[in-house]
Amino acid sequence: MSKSAVQRPRTPLSRENATSLYEQIATRLMEEMEAGLYEPTGRLPSESEIGDRFGVSRVTVRLALDKLVQEGAVVRKQGKGSYVAGRQVRHGLDTLRSFHESLKLQGLQATMQLLDKKVVVLPEEVRQRFAPAVKGLLLQRLHLVDGEPIALGESYLPYKLHTYAWSEVEQRPAYSLLKEKMGEGPTRADIAIRAQVADERMAAALKISVGEALLVMRRTSYFGSGGCCDHSHFYVRPERYEFVLSSTFR
Repeated sequence: MSKSAVQRPRTPLSRENATSLYEQIATRLMEEMEAGLYEPTGRLPSESEIGDRFGVSRVTVRLALDKLVQEGAVVRKQGKGSYVAGRQVRHGLDTLRSFHESLKLQGLQATMQLLDKKVVVLPEEVRQRFAPAVKGLLLQRLHLVDGEPIALGESYLPYKLHTYAWSEVEQRPAYSLLKEKMGEGPTRADIAIRAQVADERMAAALKISVGEALLVMRRTSYFGSGGCCDHSHFYVRPERYEFVLSSTFR
């Protein structure tokens, strides 16, 4: 039985304390989250369970949970309940790095899971970027932080990379493979970010509900010679992820 499944004893609150009841509850829950009492699932008790434990109304419980959400300590998942928020991930756009490397540089326990690796006829839009090539390598990889899916990546790469073994592709960033196989890595990239709702395939891979919002990063990378070497889409869970860009005034 996980720690979060253990029934906690009724916990009295100080009614004479200057601190409001909901703030006392928020503080107690925060202490328990920091102590890891809700691992491994991260799921907090239901509103009714918290209310029974502290002897307060659900309105008071909601105020406590709202406070924790505003502080970034808790996330609500529709139809599932409240969960301990994972560590926030920041993706800097100032420097060109692979998606995987940007996670590793933050000291995160970042891993990749290769879902598919196959040679394909490039879609028309992609073919225009890789011209005159007609075929390319399509990779579908799941990016995880602390074992939790955070992004689904789909990358079109030069056909020459198809000779790599499954294990190599699963463990190494695309930019590393490009540099080794092609003799040069990317020197620039065009990046665009938009919002999209998850379809069934994305939801299954990212362990979310169909229709939940995602951030989508489209990245097209180029060699110094000007040729396209990578066209990727990353479908990112937004509750733990943010893109950051520093700029100067001109």
